[in-house]
Amino acid sequence: MPQAYGGVFPVVPTIFHADGALDLEGQRRAIDFMIDAGSEGLCILANFSEQFVLTDEDRERVMVVALEHVSGRVPVIVTTTHFATHVCAERSRRAQEMGAAMVMIMPPYHGATIRVGEAGIFDFFRRVSDAISIPIMIQDAPVSGTTLSAAFLARMAREIANVSYFKIEVPQAAAKLRELIVLGGDAVVGPWDGEEAITLMADLDAGATGSMTGGGFPDGIRQITDAWFAGNRAGAMDAYGRWLPLINHENRQCGLLAAKALMEEGGVIRCGAPRAPIAPLHPAARAGLIEIARRLDPLVLRWAG
Repeated sequence: MPQAYGGVFPVVPTIFHADGALDLEGQRRAIDFMIDAGSEGLCILANFSEQFVLTDEDRERVMVVALEHVSGRVPVIVTTTHFATHVCAERSRRAQEMGAAMVMIMPPYHGATIRVGEAGIFDFFRRVSDAISIPIMIQDAPVSGTTLSAAFLARMAREIANVSYFKIEVPQAAAKLRELIVLGGDAVVGPWDGEEAITLMADLDAGATGSMTGGGFPDGIRQITDAWFAGNRAGAMDAYGRWLPLINHENRQCGLLAAKALMEEGGVIRCGAPRAPIAPLHPAARAGLIEIARRLDPLVLRWAG
């Protein structure tokens, strides 16, 4: 049995200069901070990395820089989502060649209406699995507009060799995690929490073994998960109560720009701007985020020192 991955694997934001160009030095600093803050692994090129504003060349540069800079310090998940099966397979092969521990993939979708049925989704993941030998995490997210039942996910876990991890970020995630774990058994190696940890306690109670969060405060999320995995549920709940206002503000007010705003405020990176057409974070939302964060003293606000 290959090593099972779990714990806190935050999404690494993609760092840009003010003009929208990639800031690769800032990218390296963000990675160093996130590892120093206790990330047990990292995920790159995800939706919270603004993957949808990156060219193929950008993706390659970010992946190479990230994997080379991490240099085995922690495992790295590379998001390789694409509608075309052969493109997703090739992206996944390339990620494996560069040293990725796992790939994360959404089911194929395009726009608001173009979807693939279960038979096509099964074949898509089977063909991608045949192209690689590292685990596949299926990202079960509302953005895909695709309903993936727990029974169907469990079937893919049982019948497709490398499909073994699942990031569940749909409503009532805890209930779906419970059902997936029962139906999939040992084939479900990694049932994971999503959505920036806003449902983390419920998902841990349901059997989640990992959490993919935003990248701004892994040290805070670790306070919750470390207590939980040590068997101290009361301690985990206390930590969850402390950090939930910041988790909530990220999830409901700031979204994918929260991590970069915190990193910019703390001097980890120079610029927290998104790439157009994503709008910059509203000053009031940013001020609220920083106000709540300062009460908690996360490493991000003092790492640069």
